[in-house]
Amino acid sequence: MSPYLVLIILVVYFIALIAISYVTSRGADTQTFFTANRQSPWYLVAFGMIGSSLSGVTFISVPGNVAKTGFGYFQVVIGYILGYWIIIGVLMPLYYRMNLISIYTYLEKRFDIWAYRTGSFFFTLSRSVGSALRLFLAATVLQLFLFDAWGVPFFVTVATTIILIWVYTFKGGVKTIVYTDSFQTLFLVSAVIITVWQIATRLDLSFADMISTVRNSDYSRTFFFDDPNSTLFFPKQFFGGALITLTMTGMDQEIMQKNLTCRSLYDAQKNMFWYSLVLVIINLLFLTLGALLYIYSQQKGIAIPANTDDVFPSLALQEFGLVVGIFFLLGIIASSYASADSALAGLTTAFCIDFLNFKDKPESVKKRQKFAVHAGFSVLFLVIILIFKEINQRSLIDAVLNVAGYTYGPLLGLFVFGLTTRRHVKGWPVLAVCILAPAVCYWLSRQTPVWFNGYQIGLEVLALNGSVTFLGLWLISTSPGEKK
Repeated sequence: MSPYLVLIILVVYFIALIAISYVTSRGADTQTFFTANRQSPWYLVAFGMIGSSLSGVTFISVPGNVAKTGFGYFQVVIGYILGYWIIIGVLMPLYYRMNLISIYTYLEKRFDIWAYRTGSFFFTLSRSVGSALRLFLAATVLQLFLFDAWGVPFFVTVATTIILIWVYTFKGGVKTIVYTDSFQTLFLVSAVIITVWQIATRLDLSFADMISTVRNSDYSRTFFFDDPNSTLFFPKQFFGGALITLTMTGMDQEIMQKNLTCRSLYDAQKNMFWYSLVLVIINLLFLTLGALLYIYSQQKGIAIPANTDDVFPSLALQEFGLVVGIFFLLGIIASSYASADSALAGLTTAFCIDFLNFKDKPESVKKRQKFAVHAGFSVLFLVIILIFKEINQRSLIDAVLNVAGYTYGPLLGLFVFGLTTRRHVKGWPVLAVCILAPAVCYWLSRQTPVWFNGYQIGLEVLALNGSVTFLGLWLISTSPGEKK
């Protein structure tokens, strides 16, 4: 694909996003930025969440990873449903009843300011790293097929990418993002459907033949019950998926902020219910795409890139023609930017509400500080991406889930302790427990293969991390009515 065509697509795409931003941000104040005045249509939030939740990691890494794990990732996806339904029944009613802007305010009301800011800190850490890694994909694709041809350094590519996101989100915030994410989700889903259709056409497969070919291939294995030591063992994947959803959605300011813009609790629950079902179908489509990419390569004698994250990009942009190439480019940009833009809004909201105490400040001060925080997180994304580029040695989907297991564990422990006990914790020991828990879990993950005959800790590190945090909080807590 010509670099000039890539540039034209990119320019037109961002003109559309900026136009949406202009319309949705007119008359916006800080309340609009944080809550969209709680007027978002639930169906629009649900559709847009597909793009922001899946991100470029799903778009690139899930199809590529099929060569290693088949449809094993679907075990995690099934677990997602359990996690979403717990959010619908437990967390959403809590957040709406308390009329929260930052969901970590719950921790202050339940415990104290230390717990509150500890929770917000771990969200900030988790989402900054996770979203930067997702954005890394879009920047890498643009570098490969546009900026390398012009000798532009990767640093400039990343900086340009982040500046463009900042431009269309800095004023309207979450109100703008509800609409831009829906726009971007359309391209993400279209890119996958068009690529699957194009591969099936080139292999002369009807829809039924395509399903049969994938099912009978070496890539279709879905459930793994035979080896408890493996990270693919079904209980690990299923319950890990449920906990990932519970933490990375239900205890994540970025995702819940959009849900809290719905007009009522009932609308927000409808949004989450239908979104959870559609997400299963979309992930199944990504896995099918992955199998078809490898089947096509085998039949056509095409060499597979050593890095599985490069399989979809290389075939889409070099093998399947102009239409697929254009939609792939739109899809990777849409998926990565839909995740990054909402992350910027969520991080800005959490930091402003949780650390800068926006409640009683004049509007002029709020706008100035919000601007600075929004720009600061943009720079932080840039730094994380450049560091990751130098040290990355693994599939991005593995890297993101691994980071999540360690950084979201303390959030899981804090929320579960607050919701399931009546005990109290206060002061700096809360922060100490939440820092020590991931360190203990990392040490255990290095020891378990030696202690337990090769047993590897996978996604269950999140449950382990949350449990260690819970235990630590119990040890430093007092019972109701007891003074400490």
